[in-house]
Amino acid sequence: MENRAEVLAGAAVLAAAIGFLIYAGQETGATSRAAGSYELMASFRSVEGIRVGTDVRLAGVKVGTVTGLALNPESFFADARLSVQDTVLLPDDSAALISSEGLLGGNFVELVPGGSLDNLAPGAEIEDTQGAVSVISLMMKFAGGGGDEPAPEAGAVE
Repeated sequence: MENRAEVLAGAAVLAAAIGFLIYAGQETGATSRAAGSYELMASFRSVEGIRVGTDVRLAGVKVGTVTGLALNPESFFADARLSVQDTVLLPDDSAALISSEGLLGGNFVELVPGGSLDNLAPGAEIEDTQGAVSVISLMMKFAGGGGDEPAPEAGAVE
């Protein structure tokens, strides 16, 4: 009787551990590419606030996820792999931007479709990109009064 209770407790712990591993894999994007999707590449100057598993959105609707981030040692840009739903066909002059959900919200990759008649093929690179804008640096520029005007010369009368 005691052995049966120990076996059941061990099985419950093992099932919970497997559940946590599956959940962690889905949250970090470590699972394989989703069925019904294709991969695109994009290089950004900065991917601050973006990680594997971050949403890729088009017109505010989630159409994919970021599946990989790596530093390009030649250009020193961050290369991002984006998994996009097969039903979303993007023109080859589309843009990828890193946008924010608001002042306190998280970041996501926003796709802005172009006007070309040709579509991006699976594995193609989105050439037009805009990296993350640091909210801290924007606030510092605002607090500093702009800083674009030259300081008055010593002895000058205003």
